[in-house]
Amino acid sequence: MLHLSRRGLAALAITASGALAAPALAQQAFPSRPVTMVIPFAAGGPTDTVGRLIAQAMSAELGQPVVVENVGGAGGTLGAQRVAQARPDGHTVLLHHIGMATIPTLYRRLSYDPVGGFETLGLVTEVPMTLIARRNIEANSLAELVALIRRRGEGLNYANAGIGAASHLCGLLLMKAVDTRMTTVPYRGTGPAMNDLVAGTVDIMCDQTTNTTEQIRAGTVRAFAVTTPERIAALPDLPTSAQGGLPGFEVSVWHGLYAPKGTPAPIVARLNQALVKALQDEGIARRFADLGTAPVPVARATPQIHREFWQADIAKWRPLIQAAGQFAD
Repeated sequence: MLHLSRRGLAALAITASGALAAPALAQQAFPSRPVTMVIPFAAGGPTDTVGRLIAQAMSAELGQPVVVENVGGAGGTLGAQRVAQARPDGHTVLLHHIGMATIPTLYRRLSYDPVGGFETLGLVTEVPMTLIARRNIEANSLAELVALIRRRGEGLNYANAGIGAASHLCGLLLMKAVDTRMTTVPYRGTGPAMNDLVAGTVDIMCDQTTNTTEQIRAGTVRAFAVTTPERIAALPDLPTSAQGGLPGFEVSVWHGLYAPKGTPAPIVARLNQALVKALQDEGIARRFADLGTAPVPVARATPQIHREFWQADIAKWRPLIQAAGQFAD
């Protein structure tokens, strides 16, 4: 018969209680270090602005810094690949926009799974788009702009931030809505495209309110419509596309948060909890409002709704991209 001293029994009890508590402690330990939020675009752009606001608010809830890392290039696929191939422990996440719904069609040869490689953590915001043009364009209303596009067609230049960018997608939808093709002028980013529009080098552009609101207010570009069902508070005088006579021309740039596939469910839940808390932050709401957008309602910020919305958007954009025949590879 095994006899243990009083000291041995105490040590055994401590060991046993520690073993029983290990799973709980492992869950409580997350995050055990700073979380990296990869934003697959350059610093200073619309998605970067949204991501940095959310990262700051999530840091307070998680008790660890959420550090933004900009991994730009290849239409957002380099940053997405970085996260898809990261260790699935919750310490690396991805903040991406509508491009997550178009990448599976635009890019036919990828070294990662653009859908199956991720866990969804929740939607963040849906940013309206605005249809704008050089300030001296020969149109004063959306109806006049549509007539001008149909009359001049490829004689008009449509600027975008590159294939797969939100401005590119909005242009595809616009040309479908007016049943007329324009000459597409892709740039390497939103900034250069906007600079040329302000200079009058190109004619038309459609981009997120996070990038266009200040230019519209300053009068450096002419605005024709917001591509949402209702007007937005940041630009109350700007009519919707439907009000301007172009129903069906509706698109918003939604953003969502992702983790690598295989991230444990408790960690997914913890990250979602931090995201939801951030979306309820009054400071975030005010900053988003200044940019012409708003946090999604909390009911829509669940991993399940995010995945369903994402899959539906993939199905929406696939035929449009295939019909245009414009692929990124």
